[in-house]
Amino acid sequence: MTGPEQQEPAYVIHRRAWRETSLMVDVFTLNHGRITVIARGGNTAKSPLKAQLQPFLPLMLDWTGRSELKTLTHTDVRSGPELKRPASLYSGLYLNELLQRVLPAADPHPTLFAAYIDAIAELAASTDVEPVLRRFESAFAQAMGFGFAWDVSMDNGQPVVAGQHYCYDPEQGIVSVPGPGTRLKSLPGNALLALAEGDLESESSRKVAKRVMRVLTDYLLQGKPLHSRSLFIHLRGERHES
Repeated sequence: MTGPEQQEPAYVIHRRAWRETSLMVDVFTLNHGRITVIARGGNTAKSPLKAQLQPFLPLMLDWTGRSELKTLTHTDVRSGPELKRPASLYSGLYLNELLQRVLPAADPHPTLFAAYIDAIAELAASTDVEPVLRRFESAFAQAMGFGFAWDVSMDNGQPVVAGQHYCYDPEQGIVSVPGPGTRLKSLPGNALLALAEGDLESESSRKVAKRVMRVLTDYLLQGKPLHSRSLFIHLRGERHES
C-alpha cells in the first residue's frame, strides 16, 4: 500500500496511547485488511478522535503513508448498532481480538469484513450470542485457509454417517480416524450433520461447534492469550451468583 487512501470503510479493533498525545489504532478495513494508523493528537482532551475511534462504529477513514504505520488524516463516523448488553459487548471484543491477533497485516478479506458487519448487527439485536460467534468463527476459519465441511470425513473423503463418531484435526477438518494432529475425538455424526445444515440451536450441535471452534481458534492463536475470554468467565460467575 502506498500513497494516500480516502473514504475507506473501517472498524477499530484495538487502540493504545502512542507517544505523549497520539493514539496507535489497529483498524479492520474493507480493501486493505488489518492496518495500523497513527491518530496524531488523538489522545488529548480537546481531540474529537477519542470519541470517534471507538470499537464497533462504522468509520470512513483517510490516511497517508508508505510505511506499515499510516497517518490518519480524516475520520467520518457513520451510525451503527450499539452493543449494550455485557454478553454482546464481550462477544464483540472477542471478535476484535481474533482479528487483531491472527489476521495478517495488509491482507484484504472483503468477505470476512462483510461477516464482521453482520456479526456486530446480530450481536446488538440478539440475546443469544453463541450462534453469532460460531458463524463468524467459521467465516474467520475460511478466510485463514482453515475452512472445512462438517459433513465430510477428510481422511477418506466419505460422507459423515449419523450413527458414527469422528475426530477433529485443525489441519484437515473432520476425520474418521485419529492421527498425530487430532485435537478432539468422539464427535457424534448426527451433530456434525446438523451443523452442516446450519443447526446452531440444538444442544448437541452447539456443544460440538463450540468445542471444535475453540480448538481451531486456539490453534490459530498459537498460544496468544485472549483477554475477552476472561470477561466471559467473569460474566458467567456473576450469573451463577445471581
